[in-house]
Amino acid sequence: MKELSKAEEMILLAIYRLKNNAYGVTIRQKILETADKDYTYGTLYGLLEQLVRKDYVIRVKGEPTSERGGRSKTFYRLTKTGVEALKHAQEMHRLVWKGITNLKFNNP
Repeated sequence: MKELSKAEEMILLAIYRLKNNAYGVTIRQKILETADKDYTYGTLYGLLEQLVRKDYVIRVKGEPTSERGGRSKTFYRLTKTGVEALKHAQEMHRLVWKGITNLKFNNP
């Protein structure tokens, strides 16, 4: 399985955390809240498109709402492939950090 970029990982984790309420605004807010990373909407939607092409997420149209002038929100859901990619990323982090409990650097 191809490694996820940090940005892809953060977006997939935000979608996972948001469950059925993952759309552009909430995904961006969740990433800002959890990782202190502020993506522009252009960057975010470009990454979401990339994740759709990789079959890590799917788009689901919501019901039209009056607050949006009758337009629908586009929600994002993890696919089985997306969940597997997150599991793989989690395992890779565990393996890479194995045995390192207290990271220290000695000053020269």
